[in-house]
Amino acid sequence: MGEFLAHRFWDAGFNLALVASSEAGLVQLTNSLPERLGQEAIQFVCDLSDPVQLLALSTKIRATLPRLDVLVNNAAIQGPIGVLWENDFSLWQKTIQVNLFAPVALCQVAVPWMKEMGGGAIINLSGGGATGSRVNFSAYATAKAGLVRFSETLAEETKAVGIRVNCIAPGAMKTQMLSEVLEKGADSAGEREFAIANKVFAEGGASMNRVADLAVFLASDASKGITGKLISAVWDNWEHWSEHKDELSSSDVYTLRRIAGRDRGFLWGDK
Repeated sequence: MGEFLAHRFWDAGFNLALVASSEAGLVQLTNSLPERLGQEAIQFVCDLSDPVQLLALSTKIRATLPRLDVLVNNAAIQGPIGVLWENDFSLWQKTIQVNLFAPVALCQVAVPWMKEMGGGAIINLSGGGATGSRVNFSAYATAKAGLVRFSETLAEETKAVGIRVNCIAPGAMKTQMLSEVLEKGADSAGEREFAIANKVFAEGGASMNRVADLAVFLASDASKGITGKLISAVWDNWEHWSEHKDELSSSDVYTLRRIAGRDRGFLWGDK
């Protein structure tokens, strides 16, 4: 997905600052981008699971790039698969570091910079478990739920300075991460997750084009006024949201919220 997003933003005319743990992968990706006059792709190698490397990355990016208009936090790991009490806790912690702490740290660097530039867009990739329990994927689900609530909070903090912060729920896609579910098998991942992964690999799953289109939309001026939302690339009619910005900004639709008894007709549950 990261490679796909890089190509789509490049095609849209953006300069790129690409971050990955593999230098060889970054070189290969950069070489695959068509040459375009005036466009540049800079590479940064960083293991986001290492707080020391992450801090160095933040400093280096700020010192190297002339400006930052859009931050896309796409990097993630699946983490341990299986019931919590059988998980390796060090892998649980690593999942929170990569999927939650790393995006938070990069946002902390990006916001003051974007504020100096007069605004910007932050796009965080959410995932399975953010809006409901995801059995046997507790670390991943916890990190992604935290990322969504963090994004909602940051959106409110930055609204007055012209920065919008949104999350994308991409849907189940044919990726290396999903293949880990098949490798673990139904005993560890659960019958439901295993069946979903099998179906995605057989039929193709969610469209990366759809995710990339949404990301470019959220990075564009057309999305100004849309912030603090969790948007499904697959199921939401986001192409027309720019026509309803006032309704979106004054409502808690497309956000994480507690479901009270009155919301389900259980009047005995509320005062």
